[in-house]
Amino acid sequence: MICLRVWGDFLMLTSVLADSTESRLTAIMDEMPLYRSEFTGTFANHAPMVLVALAAMGGSKARLRDFFDRYNADHALLPPTEHVGLITHENLDEFLGERERESDYARFFEGEVDRLGIEGALAAYLPRFSDGVAASALHGLMRAAYAVLRADRTETVHALAYWAATYLPLAPSKGAAPVTDDPAEVLKRVAALPALRSQPIQEMLWHNMLAVSQEPSFAPVVDWLALGPDADARLASASLALFTATQDFCALHALTGAHWVRIVAPYTPQPDLLRRHFWQAVAALMPKMEFPAVPPAETLEEWRRLPMPDWPEITAAACQSYDEHDISVVFSAREQHSVYGDPLHKLAAARRMGLVADYTVHGMAPA
Repeated sequence: MICLRVWGDFLMLTSVLADSTESRLTAIMDEMPLYRSEFTGTFANHAPMVLVALAAMGGSKARLRDFFDRYNADHALLPPTEHVGLITHENLDEFLGERERESDYARFFEGEVDRLGIEGALAAYLPRFSDGVAASALHGLMRAAYAVLRADRTETVHALAYWAATYLPLAPSKGAAPVTDDPAEVLKRVAALPALRSQPIQEMLWHNMLAVSQEPSFAPVVDWLALGPDADARLASASLALFTATQDFCALHALTGAHWVRIVAPYTPQPDLLRRHFWQAVAALMPKMEFPAVPPAETLEEWRRLPMPDWPEITAAACQSYDEHDISVVFSAREQHSVYGDPLHKLAAARRMGLVADYTVHGMAPA
């Protein structure tokens, strides 16, 4: 059963994409299965998701085509993987994390979505994949969230296939008692782990996640966070504070990821499993982020009082960008602001788009 908040998000998006806008989005989205979910170097293909965000923020048919053609030219999107062999219920787990099996997983999930419907397929498989939500540095989750927003059968198939083919479990939960209900406190404790200070930094986010997860002192982190009924709000708040303070690329994925978790969580019978492993993946990026500290409450409150542009100006700037992360983070920030009302969403998005000056002044001291 879709919770009312997610249903409200869906209605909001479909109202934005009504009539001619939805039809011109659909026309270009029909091309997305022609490309695999990653391009050379295992970089995520953002096109299936950011085109939806771009349309929702007012992008015209010409702009959608312009963005996609430029994106494809810049990144040389790859055709789908060749079929290797049949994936069935019996061997589903055997090939998890094998990128060359993406088309095989897509064929499997096409049958499952036909059999169970969108909601049924998500409910059946999200619990199985949640511990591997670090898949492609959270981008399997991203595609699933956008599939939910559009209630789209084809995108659901490809989201599940992408997640399965890039499935990335980090250290497993041991069921230990949590130590805090504050996600920011988890990050602070991770920053205090001495072994992580010597972690080699790698280009790909998921490589860093995997390397950190193999450090023995990181293993308990997955169980540190207590998850209550306000878990999505707490994850959103900590992610927002982190990105507002740093504008860091990893923190950007924390902010957008908190949005994606909020959208997807109502579709799984084990939402806390998804939330727990999402924050574990964010925590694994602390060395890559150079161990930033979340600002104190009084600093955040000062920033909330700063002058800032409103959403029409911010989204207009994002719609002119060819940077997929500009479009992604502005859309997620706007959607999160519509739910939580924190003006830091506008401030952080405006700074990303160069519409406000750096308000941090003295920068961020390491934790």
